[in-house]
Amino acid sequence: MKLNISDGTIGVRPAVAKPHPGFLHEVGEKRFREIVNAHYEAIKTSDIAFLFPVHDEDDFAEAQKHAADFLIEICGGPEYFTQSRGDHQMVGRHAPFRIDEAGRKSWLELYIPLLEPLADEGITEEYIQSFWNYLDIFSMWLVNTQD
Repeated sequence: MKLNISDGTIGVRPAVAKPHPGFLHEVGEKRFREIVNAHYEAIKTSDIAFLFPVHDEDDFAEAQKHAADFLIEICGGPEYFTQSRGDHQMVGRHAPFRIDEAGRKSWLELYIPLLEPLADEGITEEYIQSFWNYLDIFSMWLVNTQD
């Protein structure tokens, strides 16, 4: 399993495959939300904290929930995000935020220590890799600012 961060180019949106649904099946929704919550907790003290509502507990918790809902749906789970927020439109939803390539890479780096241990928990490495590949490539779509 190689959780490598690819280099992206602003404005380039490579084809992206959704994660294998086996990832959500093996991880389970509860553990999946724990991973996203831990990612958000790491964001609070990161160099990209300014992109998130870290000083407003309610807004932060809502952003955290939306992220988990979106990723669960992308992994083949219930349509929590669509039911609560409508169409994904993630590029448009992130347009107000100045996301550069360095910020994208910081965001991804915070996921690595959360995903690597999943193999020791019995999650199929192929499934972890497919989730990582989705995060790596789709995050390129959200870069909207030059470094």
